[in-house]
Amino acid sequence: MKLHARMFGLSGLLLMQLLFATSVFAQSLAFQCTRVEGDLTETYELQIKSATGSLPSQKGKVYLDGRDLDRVGADGNQTIKNILITKERISYLSDTRFEAELLEGVSYLPGSVTSIVTIDRASGRLRRVDTIVGGILAASLGEGTKSYEEQCAPLKDSK
Repeated sequence: MKLHARMFGLSGLLLMQLLFATSVFAQSLAFQCTRVEGDLTETYELQIKSATGSLPSQKGKVYLDGRDLDRVGADGNQTIKNILITKERISYLSDTRFEAELLEGVSYLPGSVTSIVTIDRASGRLRRVDTIVGGILAASLGEGTKSYEEQCAPLKDSK
C-alpha cells in the first residue's frame, strides 16, 4: 500500500509540473519582423497565440499584420496545422492549397505550399522553409524547397 500511495503522490507532482509548464508556454507573442529580398525591405507584425484549451476547435492562431492565417477563400485555403512555443523557440506549420487558375491567358494547375516557420527567441532569427508543389508559385518561383531568413524583435506589449 505504501508503494501505491507514493506512486499516487509522484503522479500528482508530475501533473502539477505539467500544468505549470502548460501555463508558462500558453501565451501570445508578438514580433515586428523585417524581410529583405534584394532591394525590397518589408516590415510586418507577426502574432502567435498558443492553443487556449484541449479541444481541437481551440487551436493556436497566427496573425500577419492582423490577418488570421487560417483562412478559406475562392482562390484556395490556408491552415495552421501546429504551433509550438517553448522557452528557446517558437514554431508553426502551415499548409496552403491553391485552386487551378487562369491568369493573363495562362492556365495553372492546382498547387500547394507547406511552410515550417521557426523563431529563435534569443536571437530573433526567423527561418521559414517552404515546399512548393505545382500551381502558379511553382511556375514563378520554381518547384521544390526554399529557405528564407528574416529578423524579428519582440513587441513590448506581448505576453
